[in-house]
Amino acid sequence: MQTLQWLTGSYRLMDRCSREFGDIFTVRMLPAAITGPGARARDGEWVFLAEPELVKQVFTAPPTEVLTGPTNRFLEGVVGPRSILVLDEPEHMVQRKLLLPHFHGERVEAYRALIAEVTRAELATWPVGQELKLWPRMQAITLEVIVRAVFGITNLDRRRRMETMLRDLLNRFTSARWVLWSTAVALAKHGRKQGEERAADARSRALGPVDEAILEEVRLRRRDGDLSARSDILSLLMQSRYEDGSPLSDEELRDELITLLIAGHESTATMLAWSFERLLRHPAMLARLQEEAAAGEDAYADAAVKETLRLRPVLPVVLRELVEPMELGGHELPAGTWVAPCAYLIHRRPDIYPDPLRFRPERFLEQPAGTYSWMPFGGGVRRCAGAAFAQLEMREVLQTVTSALDLRAGGSRPERMRPRFITLAPSRGARAIVRRRAPAAG
Repeated sequence: MQTLQWLTGSYRLMDRCSREFGDIFTVRMLPAAITGPGARARDGEWVFLAEPELVKQVFTAPPTEVLTGPTNRFLEGVVGPRSILVLDEPEHMVQRKLLLPHFHGERVEAYRALIAEVTRAELATWPVGQELKLWPRMQAITLEVIVRAVFGITNLDRRRRMETMLRDLLNRFTSARWVLWSTAVALAKHGRKQGEERAADARSRALGPVDEAILEEVRLRRRDGDLSARSDILSLLMQSRYEDGSPLSDEELRDELITLLIAGHESTATMLAWSFERLLRHPAMLARLQEEAAAGEDAYADAAVKETLRLRPVLPVVLRELVEPMELGGHELPAGTWVAPCAYLIHRRPDIYPDPLRFRPERFLEQPAGTYSWMPFGGGVRRCAGAAFAQLEMREVLQTVTSALDLRAGGSRPERMRPRFITLAPSRGARAIVRRRAPAAG
């Protein structure tokens, strides 16, 4: 029953358990339904942590004592065994050091013009005076942005082919039908081995064309040469070297590239859809955002992004596996326990965020986000490497859209959270009605 509740309404399960049991509680689920074929019995027991000090204990523990790889193993069939998402120390930090420089500081700021360009082109296709769903429109923007940022593909046909294949792949692996089917396969009566083989065959059929397209881009880039003249992430990674001077293999490049493509697209699009869904129900806030964009500032846009991620964290929990026993909240947890620092519940604590269910971006103008009380990107050494890129993209899209268009909410009722695989998306696609903004007088 808890498995079904999690898959169909994880936030309702978290709310109920928090009310009944407080800041630390265990949820028991069928492990294969959540982590895929081959899961162990203990993998289905998650100890939720809804108190910042408890989360701090986990995030600051030595990374050799608190693992992430085993809890992300269900993603390996898509992102590959060399992805930063499924590696643990020391391999994780080696790969992280190669990726991080391309997602911070001036490197991130260099993508601002690309984000604005892609957004303006998408806006030109929006029907004026009609209701549309913003979520798929945000998916179109973030998919093109990440494909161009990662690959730097100038050939339009090749770029669109890559976008189409990635869109189809994500729609398949995040659909309720896929989740239920893969769960049924994993639990099928004819045995775990056959279930694993059938799931592997299905993944191979879905991933084969994407793998080939990515490896083709790698081969083309090697053939063209002159990598130093390019700024796309593929070219930068191909120039990166391990400490012994060796480059990344084609297989390592494939795993990191598909990780970036998936993580940098779907979650950011969902966060943007929620930002618009929230702002469109607060016209004064939307007007303030427009005024700030006209003045060339972005402090309020940044606060609106942070408040959206507080109330609507796309990933409600992160998972860690204890290598050593750990005492948390007066409970001695044995090695092998999966602990779940819970952004969804911590972000709703009234002792940290007064009137916590109210959408109020001003919170983050009045005080900065806390390290262990605002954690939509996880925390510790496993914090999302693309967090700065995602927040820049959200600010830039929000300001570009609101500078060009007047939007109002489609429907009077706020949209509920709807589970989409491991994320929480707007139940009606973030509906809005579009009007072009009149040119400013002057």
